[in-house]
Amino acid sequence: MRLNNVFKSLDLVVILLFGTVAWSITMVKSGLLYDYGLGFWGPNGHDGIWHIALAQNLANGSWEMPVFAGERIKNYHVGFDLILAFIHKITFVPLINLYFQIIPPLLALSIGYFCYRFVYQWKKSRIKSIAATFFVYFGGSFGWIVTLLREGKIDGESLFWSQQSVSTLVNPPFALSILVLFIVVFILTGRLHDRKGLMLVAFLSGILIQIKVYAGILVLIGLFAAGFWELIRRNGSWLVKVAVGSLIISILFIAPTTKSVEQMVVLRPFWFLESMVANPDRLYLPKLSEAMINYYLGGNWIKALLAYGAVFLIFIVGNLGTRVVGAIEMVRSAKKIRNLDFVEVFIYSVVIVGILIPLFFIQTGTAWNTIQFMYYSLLFLGILTGVSVGSFIERQKDITRRFAIIILIIVFTLPTTVATLINHYLPKRPPAKISNYELEALSFLRNETDGIVLTPVFSRSDAEMAASNPPRPLYLYESSAYVSAFSGKKTFLEDEVNLEITGFDWQGRKKEIIRALASASPQTFRSFLKGKNITYIYWIKKGETQNSFLGLDKIYENDLVAIYKFD
Repeated sequence: MRLNNVFKSLDLVVILLFGTVAWSITMVKSGLLYDYGLGFWGPNGHDGIWHIALAQNLANGSWEMPVFAGERIKNYHVGFDLILAFIHKITFVPLINLYFQIIPPLLALSIGYFCYRFVYQWKKSRIKSIAATFFVYFGGSFGWIVTLLREGKIDGESLFWSQQSVSTLVNPPFALSILVLFIVVFILTGRLHDRKGLMLVAFLSGILIQIKVYAGILVLIGLFAAGFWELIRRNGSWLVKVAVGSLIISILFIAPTTKSVEQMVVLRPFWFLESMVANPDRLYLPKLSEAMINYYLGGNWIKALLAYGAVFLIFIVGNLGTRVVGAIEMVRSAKKIRNLDFVEVFIYSVVIVGILIPLFFIQTGTAWNTIQFMYYSLLFLGILTGVSVGSFIERQKDITRRFAIIILIIVFTLPTTVATLINHYLPKRPPAKISNYELEALSFLRNETDGIVLTPVFSRSDAEMAASNPPRPLYLYESSAYVSAFSGKKTFLEDEVNLEITGFDWQGRKKEIIRALASASPQTFRSFLKGKNITYIYWIKKGETQNSFLGLDKIYENDLVAIYKFD
């Protein structure tokens, strides 16, 4: 009996270990020092740098935008970055190591553990719980089938637009929101009449909006749907009260950093469907794309409906991969709607709304950001698939048949995870770096007194020209917050991507910089620096010294970087 218990525990240990390792590989190599400097794999050369800059700024006690000096943070969820800043302040562990090497494995392990605990408490089945945890860790799209047939290689994680499970940690606020979400449903399924537990649920659900706004919105919708379901079934108003409490806390937490919400989201029906088949970087079916648009513009509504319906089906099945089993289970359960429990209503609401929002809305600045609502749909469909598959396995008495089913699931689910790791995170050379010369310069600047830093404006054309020679320095990779992140100073203009997302007029400021630098008069440039309260100029040397810098105090120089100070 004891040996049997050991093996029962071993399957959980194995799935948690492999899941944690697979997820962590996307993070732990980035931010370490190599012979060429700091290396950054995947989107870490932009997204990771942004979070480090924001956390550093918060750790310094400032609520200003670290990359747009003089303006307060707005339209951004800072929950994860506040936690990161707090841990840094109390432990003195460098932010870069917390972000890339320490927090990711802890998050991955915790997510898997609470996923298992939640499903086990809900369904009272180890097999269902293990299967659900497997799909949360390893669920992937069918993009690998497309790339295998077209190019003879396995890849295509986001071919149908949505990122998949393996990339969870490259979006730490998303990962943290999953952990909080699993803790919420774990408490709900186990402590229905515990007042303290329900108060904790209301609090955690409320603060989700500041950790990941997409999660906060979906959880509120799910709680209200499940709460009204409980009212209809005459099981009391307890869950509605939790939902109301969560809504109040959400408003209190999001209001200080959110402005002009109506300008952040735009109604644009089927943008993801149209771009999926029209964009060469996605699925790219040009003939189908032309047919869709032509039928729509020509007013042929029946054919347009059929074309859009077909693309929607491709979009759903392609993104879900083997998790399509969970979607089928949802449809089947609709026939027995009266038998649904409040957990199922909560999950189904999140899944449906998580798909519908990106289907009809895009985000200003970065249109594809609303696809992040769908991440939570994929998450819960993974759980539903695990429950369904686990139930099927439990009914099989023949061991050989059980084993065959498990192998089949693994073969069709794992390719996305394996391909993403091999193609994008395991290669020795990363796509982006911060050179040793820049690290020395940024370290010098970090030790200087506080002041606003002017950096070179980002050139998209220069970055594209350098794309064939990785690892590219970050100033030739993407507009990022790296000077602010590694100097600990606020910059006048950096990371145009996040400035666009959060609604700042970075274009106007960029034009001001270009005009000031183009001036033949050093005095005009000095007037610009004085008017904008700029103290330092961090400059990448590309030939002759900028005429505008004449007369400024050069306080640091190496073969790549010069730093000037304006008093």
